[in-house]
Amino acid sequence: MNYEMPFDEKIILITGSGRGIGRATALHFARKGAHVVVNFFRNRKPAEETVAEIRNLGREALLVKANVGDLDDLHRLFDTVEMEFDGLDFFVSNAASGYNRPAMEQRPKGWEWSMNINARSLLFAAQRAVPLMEKRGGGAIVSITSAGSQRVVPEYVVVGASKAAQEALIRYLAVELADKNIVVNAVSPGVVDTDALRHFDIVRRDEQIIDRVVSHTPAGRLIEADEVAAVVAFLCSPAARMICGQVIVVDGGISLPMPGVQAA
Repeated sequence: MNYEMPFDEKIILITGSGRGIGRATALHFARKGAHVVVNFFRNRKPAEETVAEIRNLGREALLVKANVGDLDDLHRLFDTVEMEFDGLDFFVSNAASGYNRPAMEQRPKGWEWSMNINARSLLFAAQRAVPLMEKRGGGAIVSITSAGSQRVVPEYVVVGASKAAQEALIRYLAVELADKNIVVNAVSPGVVDTDALRHFDIVRRDEQIIDRVVSHTPAGRLIEADEVAAVVAFLCSPAARMICGQVIVVDGGISLPMPGVQAA
C-alpha cells in the first residue's frame, strides 16, 4: 500500500477554519494539493485571508459563513458543499466555543451553546458528510478535542463536558462507519500558541500562566498550530486506515508527569 499523503484534488471541509488550528489545517491540506471549504461564523476578514492564501497556492477555496451549532446553518453549509463539489473526502470538526465559568455559575444558555457547537454539530455533520464521502469511495472525519475532556481545567466545565461527549461520539462513529471506508478519530492538542489563547479570561487575569504551562511541559514550549494540522493530515492519510476511534494527544508531554512527584 502507498502510505504517502495523496491529497491532490481531494475535498476537505474544516469548520472554524479562518483562524488558529483550523486555518493552519486548511493551509496544510492546500499545500498538499487539496481543495478547501473554509467555514467561519463571526470573523469574516481572517477567513477571507485564509481563502486568498489557499487560492494563491493554486487550489480551490469555498468560503461559507455558518454557525455549526445551529442545525439550519449546519445543513446549509453541507448543502453548499454538495452543490459546489458533489462530494467530500475529509471533514474536520474544529469549530469550538463555550462559556468559561465555574460550575456553580453556569447557566442553561452556556450549556446549550457549548454542547450544540462542540458536540451536537459533530453528530449531525457526520450524517451529512458520510453520503458525500461514499460518493468518493470513503474518507476521514477528524475532530479537534482538548485535555479538558479528561482533566479538570479552571472554568472549563461545560466545554470540558462537551469535549468528552465529542470523544464518545468519535468512538461510536468510528465503529459504525468503518465498513464504509470512513476513518474517524480525534486530535487532542495541549496548549496551542494561537491568538485565541490570549483571549481566555484566565490568561488575561494571570499573565504568568503561559510561562507556568511551558515550565511543566517536558518539550519545553507550547504546541504550534501547524503541528496539530500535520497530525490531522496523518489521520486522513492511508497510513492511518487502521486507526479507529482514537484520541491522539499532541501536548508535548504535559499530561504525563505525576503532579508533586519530581526526580531528586
